[in-house]
Amino acid sequence: MEPLGDDAPYPASAEGPGSVTAPSGGSGGAGELAVSRASSDEWLRVEEWAAEEQWNPGLGDTACFHPTDPGGFFLGRVDGSSVSAVSVVNYSPGFAFLGYYLVRPDFRGKGVGLATWEEAVPHAGTRTIGLDAVLEQQETYGRSGFSPAYGTCRYGGRPASRGTPPPCVGPATEDHFDALAAYDEECFPAPRRGFLRRWLTAAAHRAHVFVRDGEPAGYGVIRQARDGHRIGPLFADTPQAAEALFDALTAHLSEDDEVHVDIPRTNEAAVSLATSRGLSPGFESVRMYKGPPPVVRAERVFGVTSLELG
Repeated sequence: MEPLGDDAPYPASAEGPGSVTAPSGGSGGAGELAVSRASSDEWLRVEEWAAEEQWNPGLGDTACFHPTDPGGFFLGRVDGSSVSAVSVVNYSPGFAFLGYYLVRPDFRGKGVGLATWEEAVPHAGTRTIGLDAVLEQQETYGRSGFSPAYGTCRYGGRPASRGTPPPCVGPATEDHFDALAAYDEECFPAPRRGFLRRWLTAAAHRAHVFVRDGEPAGYGVIRQARDGHRIGPLFADTPQAAEALFDALTAHLSEDDEVHVDIPRTNEAAVSLATSRGLSPGFESVRMYKGPPPVVRAERVFGVTSLELG
């Protein structure tokens, strides 16, 4: 049976199954493009590319992302040098997420991105595939069968007007894990227990849970990024719970620390929360799906986990 994500035992080597060659499409003596799976160490270079593109990745993202589906991270190389990347992470038999679609600037316009995409996307099989597209690429993804679902906006700034979190909000612990995993599954399109455990406990991550009647009514994670901090996910039953979680997550920050959170524009309460805490709109993207859109408790999503893995 094919592994289905969450630490699936794919080989973590550059020359594992799936290695192909394709013309680079360039001029000036460029070699052939070879596309193969990338190890977590190799993916650290892609994380640097993302930082150079101002995506502001979190510190240590690769250590959380790559084990979720080690066979879903693809690198394109020309003459042994990495020039392109894309990830297609299989979360379940029905859902995958595509991210990190990047081409090194000096190799853009030569067809290496498309060749890498064409090698990587079949990894998802017949699953619905989600991705977050920059606005100018909507039509491009549409030609590949993706349809828009909703817009997302990254709000950022120095948090202001923070309240005092109520006693029902506190750090997430191992005792909360099973209940949080079940709660997360209602807000995210697939189970992701392995990823969630890493995300809640990673260095430079802080996780808080809102408890009502002994059960989670929301949770959130803040992590240190290249620029300030990023919150994600921020899931909550009510706007009041989301506000309490936001305030708890940011309580340790100084007045000069900046916070960024990617918010679905369809959740007006989430937008109101961000603006009430002094955050301003910035980078915009569009969540798109190829295949039947997943059904989740969208009203609970006050901040998505990441634009790279959904």
